[in-house]
Parts: sequence; C-alpha cells; structure tokens
Amino acid sequence: MQKPIGVFDSGYGGLTVLKEIVNKLPQYDYVYLGDNARAPYGNRSFDTVYHYTLQCVEWFFNQGCSLVILACNTASAKALRTIQQNDLPRIGPAKRVLGVIRPTSEIIGTFSETKSVGILATNGTVSSNSYPIEIEKFFPGIKVYQEACPMWVPLVENNEHESSGADFFIKKNLHNIFEKGERIDVLLLACTHYPLLKNKIEQHIPVGVKLLSQGEIVANSLEDYLQRHPEIEKQCSRNGQRQFHTTDSIEDFDSHATVFFGEAVQARHLDLEG
Repeated sequence: MQKPIGVFDSGYGGLTVLKEIVNKLPQYDYVYLGDNARAPYGNRSFDTVYHYTLQCVEWFFNQGCSLVILACNTASAKALRTIQQNDLPRIGPAKRVLGVIRPTSEIIGTFSETKSVGILATNGTVSSNSYPIEIEKFFPGIKVYQEACPMWVPLVENNEHESSGADFFIKKNLHNIFEKGERIDVLLLACTHYPLLKNKIEQHIPVGVKLLSQGEIVANSLEDYLQRHPEIEKQCSRNGQRQFHTTDSIEDFDSHATVFFGEAVQARHLDLEG
C-alpha cells in the first residue's frame, strides 16, 4: 500500500512549504490537501480550526499516510497539540502529525544578535500566542514581538501581491512591529502565504534585518525527523509521486498552485462534510 507523506494547509500557502520539502526530499511520495472551501482559517475560532483540521488529518490517514505535516501556522497553533495528545492515541497511535511552529521556534534565536525577533502572522496565530510560548522554551532570553497582518493573505490569493496596494499594507504592518520592538533584527514570515510578498517586504525593512521563510526550515526539520525516527521513515513510500487535492474549485486551485508551488499541478476535488 502506498504510504505518502501528507501535507495539509487551509488553502494554497502550504504549497510553499511542500515546494521546499520536495526540493530537499524528492524521493518520497506526497499528497497535498488544501481546504480552500473553508479558508481562510486565520480568523476562525479554536474549536472550528480544530474540527476542520482533525477531519482533514483523518482523511490523510485513510489515504494511507503515516506522517502528516500541518503546513499551516493557524492549524499548528490552534489544533496540533489537541490532535497529538487527545486524538492520535485513539485514531492512530503509530501515526504522527507535525506542525511548522516548533521547528521554526527551535532555531529562530540563532539568527538574532539583538535577542529581539518579530513574528508576522494571521490573527489566529498571533492570538494563540504559540510563537512566544514555543520560542521561550528554546531561547528564554529572547523578546518576541507579534503583528497580525490580516490583509496579506487576501492580497496574495487575489494576485495583488505585486501591486501598489500591497505596499500600503506591508508598510503599515512593518511600521507597527518596529514600533513595538525597534531592536528587532529577525522577522519571521509566520504564514505560508507570506513568502510571495518577500520581495515587497524586503524593500521596506531596515538594512541588516533578516527575513525568514518557513519552507526551508520545515524541510530541514523533516529530514532530521525522518533520520531520527526510522520506524516512521521506513513506512513512507518512495516513488517520487505527488498528488494534490482541494475542497474547492480545481480550476482555481491549479491556477494558484502554479504561483505557490512553482510548477503546474492537476488537483482532484474532495468533498468534506461539515
């Protein structure tokens, strides 16, 4: 039976993570699911995000996946811990679900000389306080400043990320975060959509501030995880195949995916109840 690695996101953004994972680990099979019909998750309640995410995780398990990556900061912030602690023992004790917040938090402090880092994220990720909590575990001396950027995802998804309108909102949010912490020397793009705004962001940040995207970090972390857990790694099938699924329009998904993933894809439609 095929046992691909599952990669989940509320929409298209997780494709920026999958792109880096495939670049790093092309030998494995991957199945991607974007819950576009119910996106964005950023402003939804904890209970709703948990319900949606668990439903999708169970779908991955039914596809034969032993390992699922939540390539979505909001799902990682609002649902991952409950799924790991409460649901996995019941529905798949030998299976694993990983997120994007912990691997990022484990290394972010190594990039900062001023011990001040900024988190640019959705409302949901910011309100969860997940990044300050996780970073504190690994780098207790670091100050963490957060800024919710609710307009950034719509800009990307409506193909306005290269527009002058994008500059307005980017400058506004960057001004806000540097007002909170003027010594910030590392900015994390804590949403998988935000790498598409990277060129714009770099035009408006001070010289010397490092801008981190999560794709490469998560890919390196996954490689390390598989090396440390051969019992999981040996279950992952290796045919270099990739499948894409969306809960919404496959035409819309395929056209956006080219931008996020960097190559053409052909998605399949999936109906999820609830």
